[in-house]
Amino acid sequence: MRILVATAVPVERDAVARAFEGAAVDVVAVGVGPALAAATTATALAGTPYGLVVSAGIAGGFQPEAPVGSLVVADEITAADLGAETAEGFVPVTELGFGTVTHRPPEALVRAAVAATGARRGAVLTVSTVTGTVARAAALRERHPTALAEAMEGFGVAEAAALHGVPVLEVRAVSNPVGPRDRAAWRIPDALAALTDGFGKLAPVLESWNRHDR
Repeated sequence: MRILVATAVPVERDAVARAFEGAAVDVVAVGVGPALAAATTATALAGTPYGLVVSAGIAGGFQPEAPVGSLVVADEITAADLGAETAEGFVPVTELGFGTVTHRPPEALVRAAVAATGARRGAVLTVSTVTGTVARAAALRERHPTALAEAMEGFGVAEAAALHGVPVLEVRAVSNPVGPRDRAAWRIPDALAALTDGFGKLAPVLESWNRHDR
């Protein structure tokens, strides 16, 4: 089974690729944001028969459940800001009568990934605008109580995978807390190291996984 791992930027791609030397895995930087990630992933899937797609990279973590340096495996990949603002608050696109806002990775694969890496398990939110305030962080957690992290590509990657009928997984290493933007608190090198270490443990699980094991 050939695997496609989609990261946002080259530094994430390189951190993941170190775990897969010689394996039937293509690690590709698909770009920042759900739209570009979806388009680039769909293009890659159109040219090669993959058995699994993994969205991987660094992310903001909701505190205290996902501290900086920790690894998160998504059991739910949700577009957190796809919908409409109303006088009563945010309404997801599904409640407007169309679209999709959530993809769920295969349960057996999530369990195996968590067991192999010691990662935390929960929802990973996809946003087009990174959270920068306490108020927005609180609002996201209120709407998504199982959320552990937010990033910008997972839902786009999952949409492309679903279009091609390929299962998807999302794995994130936490580089910063979700909330007020404080660049001094970001630990990107630590998160990249955690990503490499996590995928070193995860690689055998991904390579041996049978997509019929749900």
